Amino acid sequence: DVHAVRGEGVRMYDAAGTAYLDFTAGIGVLNTGHCHPRVVQAIKDQADQLLFGQINCVVPAKTVELTEKLAEIMPAGIDRFYFANGGAEATEAAVKLAKAATGRQNTIVFQGSFHGRTHLAMAMTTSKTVYRTGYHPLPAGIAVAPFPHAFHFGWDEDTTVDFCIKQFELLLKSRSAPEETAAIVIEPVLGEGGYVPAPARFLRYLRDVCDRYGICLVLDEVQSGFGRTGRMFAFEHAGVRPDIVIMAKGLGSGLPISAIAASAALMDAWRPGTHGGTYGGGAVISAAAACATLDVLRDEHLPERAAHMGAYLQAGLRALQARHSEIGDVRGLGLMTATEFVDEAGEPSMAIAKSVQKACIANRLLLLTCSSFNNVIRWIPPLVVEESDIDEALGVFEAALCASGPVVN
Repeated sequence: DVHAVRGEGVRMYDAAGTAYLDFTAGIGVLNTGHCHPRVVQAIKDQADQLLFGQINCVVPAKTVELTEKLAEIMPAGIDRFYFANGGAEATEAAVKLAKAATGRQNTIVFQGSFHGRTHLAMAMTTSKTVYRTGYHPLPAGIAVAPFPHAFHFGWDEDTTVDFCIKQFELLLKSRSAPEETAAIVIEPVLGEGGYVPAPARFLRYLRDVCDRYGICLVLDEVQSGFGRTGRMFAFEHAGVRPDIVIMAKGLGSGLPISAIAASAALMDAWRPGTHGGTYGGGAVISAAAACATLDVLRDEHLPERAAHMGAYLQAGLRALQARHSEIGDVRGLGLMTATEFVDEAGEPSMAIAKSVQKACIANRLLLLTCSSFNNVIRWIPPLVVEESDIDEALGVFEAALCASGPVVN
């Protein structure tokens, strides 16, 4: 119900001038904050020169500049890019590229995943039934493996990873044989599924599987990319090298742009004309915003800032967890942090999460929920957030907790 008319940094304002502390960042889009001056200026400058140059017809200079800037932050050898408008488009492109490169048909995804709402991306999405209900039959060739979510299994991380590895090996024998599997697609941090970081050992295991069988490892960094987790990309925490990277959200600081990145060898597997789009790579306003975004992330050290502010935020949330038994788990990487709510029996509680969220919004703190049970509040402020902003948010959050659930003395 907030009718926003202006944004600056970590705040949005309505027509009456009421300020709202925005810890949603446009669902992880506004990593540089609302209306960062350098991004705004880049958009204005580009608007005076060229709005659009269709990539099949001309080569827009700003698009070339963007590819060069992206290549600088990618692992060595991942230096070819395809641009689109949003995350679902990029997901579809990544799967099509993997199929073209391998000559195989199937894709493996993970429980709790969110990859988009177009038909193929919907078939790959398992975080909530609402995203799929009423749209069946969905595209075939999708197999779902367990995601190593230790809190939900009730085990320690090593036990959880061991179990998920065994289940994955079973899947390769029972659901999708390696010789028919084109891609393994995983979010290094589950987004809509509950903000759950994938353990490094599990990501390294998937890299090994892909190397053994010639499968493409596709890492979906739509929500976790561009400094959000304390590194430029979340896969860097595990030290794994993807074959294909899916990017969107934080790349454009609010303008629609997405991309996939891969090696020249993989990209060359695409026959000309088999994939494309009118606006991909030609929307130079979005490319200008993306170039400025990458410069701001680098010059203002925003990934490093996210690591520091994320640790500060999580320390504050864990202090609250010690006093409020309804907070079952605090987890995350950098400023991609979650608080999961449970009832007195330890079961997921959407009611508490929604009550706390509603109370926070009433006190002008904007927060979002997520997870299959809708019992997780996610903390994704712009990376320019200050400690004082976090302190303010934690104060509002604790007041909402006291009004909504039991307290541990």
